[in-house]
Amino acid sequence: MKQQLKVILAGGSGFLGLALARSLAARDVEVVILARAPQPAGAPGRWVRWDGRTVEPAWAWELEGAHAVVNLTGKNVNCRYTPAALQEINDSRVDSVRAIGAAIRACKRPPGAWVQSGSLAIYGDAGERECDETTAPGAGIPVDTCLKWEAAFAAEATPGTRKVLYRISFVLGHGGGALRMLVNLARCFLGGAIGSGRQYISWIHGADMIRLWERAMDDPGMEGVYNATSPGPVPNAAFMRELRRALHRPWSPALPSLLVPLGCWFLRTEPVLALTGRRGAPARLLAEGFEFHHTDLRQALRQLFDRD
Repeated sequence: MKQQLKVILAGGSGFLGLALARSLAARDVEVVILARAPQPAGAPGRWVRWDGRTVEPAWAWELEGAHAVVNLTGKNVNCRYTPAALQEINDSRVDSVRAIGAAIRACKRPPGAWVQSGSLAIYGDAGERECDETTAPGAGIPVDTCLKWEAAFAAEATPGTRKVLYRISFVLGHGGGALRMLVNLARCFLGGAIGSGRQYISWIHGADMIRLWERAMDDPGMEGVYNATSPGPVPNAAFMRELRRALHRPWSPALPSLLVPLGCWFLRTEPVLALTGRRGAPARLLAEGFEFHHTDLRQALRQLFDRD
């Protein structure tokens, strides 16, 4: 009888982690979610407590002989960038990477693959310039976080475990993430362009993101850094227009750049998240033959919200 595969999802209690867990469970994969919170009723997988920074036997032994470990850990960046919040944002990413690396090195049978989350924000506010995996990092607070994050991952030597890092773009899906906030704004007739509206939004449908995670686990030829974004990035004004269309909302006025800080103050977030953007390109994925199922924003949003 073929042995059941086991996949570890570190920090997998968010909406993306749960969606990936359900997809893996449907493939008869044993899913172990490492989380701070106890397992809620109806949640997929088997949950094991961890603090995201300390190597403890209770979770570390789960990696022994696993098919893959996927690290989704990191404090949400959609917050005010106080010194304490920035410290937590950075520490949550770096500490979890170091803990997983140490646990892998202690394994007699290490996981076949380590799939690490990163962010397309590493390219900074790139304007209309297309950013593929060879593009140099930008500048700013989000970039600094990404550089620390990727440096920690690169520093973890894990012989016997293949390493893949996804620079993830704006993920379109139900139940969480930044899309939920934009949906709420659009439903309140506040879904106009933000600032100039020219800043690019690179996006990926949640179903394609799940397929990328599963490909990275299963494909022995994948290694290194990949941009996890669809080949159809659009300016902010176009994104908001298509979101209003999908939600059957009328035209909404743009929010001028001077008023964005005030709106972000009420929403407890940072203007840099709304006013900057980048035009990501999945060059390596396309070169290696990955076929995105969702490349048109209008159709992707319609697929999501026609179910509502």
